[in-house]
Amino acid sequence: MNKAVKTIVSILLLFVIAGLAYAIVRSIQQPVNFNKAVKAREAVGIQRMKDIRDLQVAYKSVNGKFASTIDSLILFYNTGKMDVLLQVGSHDDSLAVANTEALRKANKKITQEELYQRYLNGEQVIATLKTTLNVKDTLFRSRTNFVPDSLKYIPFSGKQLTEMEATIKKVSGVDVPLFEARMPYKKLLKGLDNQLRINLDAEKRAQNRYEGLQVGSISAPNNNAGNWE
Repeated sequence: MNKAVKTIVSILLLFVIAGLAYAIVRSIQQPVNFNKAVKAREAVGIQRMKDIRDLQVAYKSVNGKFASTIDSLILFYNTGKMDVLLQVGSHDDSLAVANTEALRKANKKITQEELYQRYLNGEQVIATLKTTLNVKDTLFRSRTNFVPDSLKYIPFSGKQLTEMEATIKKVSGVDVPLFEARMPYKKLLKGLDNQLRINLDAEKRAQNRYEGLQVGSISAPNNNAGNWE
């Protein structure tokens, strides 16, 4: 074997070694990167599921049952009203506590509404008032980026719809409203390594767990828990 041939063989061996090294590193990094992407997508999906749950709980407090569609929840958020307990004054404020007690001693019939009016007039008092507010003025007020229409869609799925059901079941002879919302991994993890996603689904099934994110349950009461909790 002459020198030129040896040089060519050596170069080819270097390419083969480099290719094998790349394949090994890639095989190690692929599941690591997949798991990182799963956690990032789950975080977005979980927040959306929590928002759905919060709206469902508020909807039930007004209607006595859960909404069966996301559109109903969005309409409720945009146009609905709900009763809330509005507390003014603070029990940590000693002057407010003292003023409130003095008013009650002076007038045993003073109502919470009258205390509230005194608060509006500038007095330091404590009052709890049941009042009716717009849902959108009550829920998610601190979330400047909250978009109710986004609840319809599973994130990263290309606008595939969030799955949701609601029903009323007899539990120990009592009618119990139930709801369930789901984001299957097949949609939430769209675009990621399909075989690794299939493996993840199989792993969840082997654990007798849902293959994706789920909040609530229509098969049994679970206090509206999410399967990530």
